[in-house]
Amino acid sequence: MDRLRSGIPRLDGLLSGGLAADSINLLIGVPGSGKTILAQRYAFENATPERPSIYFSTVSEPLDKIVRFGQTMSFFDVAAVGTRVLFEDLGHELVRGGLGAVLERIQALVRERRPGVTVIDSFKALTPYAADERDYRSFLHALAGSISATTGASLWVGEYAREEIAEAPEFAVADSVIALGRRSYGTRTGRVLEVLKLRSSDFAAGEHGYRLTDGGLEVFPRLADRRDDSRYVLPTERLSTGVAALDDMLDDGYWPGSATLCAGPSGVGKTIMGLQFVVEGASRGEPGIVASLQENPTQLDRVAAAFSWTLGGDVEVMYRSPVSIEIDEWVYQLLELTEQLGARRVLIDSLADLQFAAGDVGRFREYMYSLTQRCSRAGISLFMTTELPTLFGVERLSDYGVSHLSDNVLLLQYRDAGDEVRRCVTVLKARATRNTTGVREFTIGPGGISLERPAAGAG
Repeated sequence: MDRLRSGIPRLDGLLSGGLAADSINLLIGVPGSGKTILAQRYAFENATPERPSIYFSTVSEPLDKIVRFGQTMSFFDVAAVGTRVLFEDLGHELVRGGLGAVLERIQALVRERRPGVTVIDSFKALTPYAADERDYRSFLHALAGSISATTGASLWVGEYAREEIAEAPEFAVADSVIALGRRSYGTRTGRVLEVLKLRSSDFAAGEHGYRLTDGGLEVFPRLADRRDDSRYVLPTERLSTGVAALDDMLDDGYWPGSATLCAGPSGVGKTIMGLQFVVEGASRGEPGIVASLQENPTQLDRVAAAFSWTLGGDVEVMYRSPVSIEIDEWVYQLLELTEQLGARRVLIDSLADLQFAAGDVGRFREYMYSLTQRCSRAGISLFMTTELPTLFGVERLSDYGVSHLSDNVLLLQYRDAGDEVRRCVTVLKARATRNTTGVREFTIGPGGISLERPAAGAG
């Protein structure tokens, strides 16, 4: 099947390569969701002198306003206007002669120019000009036939609500329906795109995040990897944690490509243990990433300097504020950065902030499953921190079910030693490893974390 591409790789990917080249497509959503921007992107991306794009405006927005705001987009080629991309205002025909006059004007231009892409914006604005439902359906039938005869694609843009899909006849005519809108996640609101219909083609189901940029839409498909039983090869040489005694507890360190969850109360040393793991990797020629949602780069530099560590070079800091991140965008930025750097070790600090950004536990688990699986297949070792609410004693590791996705689980705790509070570590889980499960005290000194004797009364 020939495809109509948007020029937005991730959008074309979730559409199995793009929309059908000879199709009628509805772009729907609330005002301000980016429908016009996306329609213009399709128009400019696919226009040629032989098969131009025609962009029809109706009575929703003045044509000069559509063009003026379109010129702020990086894809808007002013030199193409009037040659490859034609703009036409149908408002006068609509007001003067109703749907009949609009149909005649569209048919005349389609016959004359044989466009590869025809956009009508807003299509919903045509509805009130029909004498009755029969008149409107006759218009739809004639319009669809005229466009189909040119073997070109058509995009009908409108401010339709979801409940109108079962009622408005244009949805039955359309070969595909793409909805742009917003969704609330707890106290947050994010932009989401959903493919509601794509005739004769597969597509990625569910809601996909997106952001409006000067290049149009940047799309972040829902990260929900399916089960994959295919085999892959991982190195067999263990990776040092950066703490020699902890390596011993883990039977000589972590397996490459493993995911480690480090849980503990505030200030116990989770971030330092994660930083030590990444810095140790960099010293062995293994690039690393510190994906921080807690300390900003200045704060992290100060922490690292206290232990004579250097962040930079083979250690990249990817800081995002937990207040403003979109988890869809964040996870793709992390995956792209790992590929660019050839990263072998990644610290995520912390999961609680990511779960807050997701706003939905089910959505968060999907992302973490997919992320851990992708990192494992790429041989990237993850170190993830999560904060426990109690200083002494542990009732559960997390409220969002990530421990079962982890190959290793480290529990950091405080221990009341009478005149002082001491720090302890326990390896609760180490997949495919003969690990030691005893409780070991540790200190944080100039070189980072150092394990001491077994805690008094512990095995």
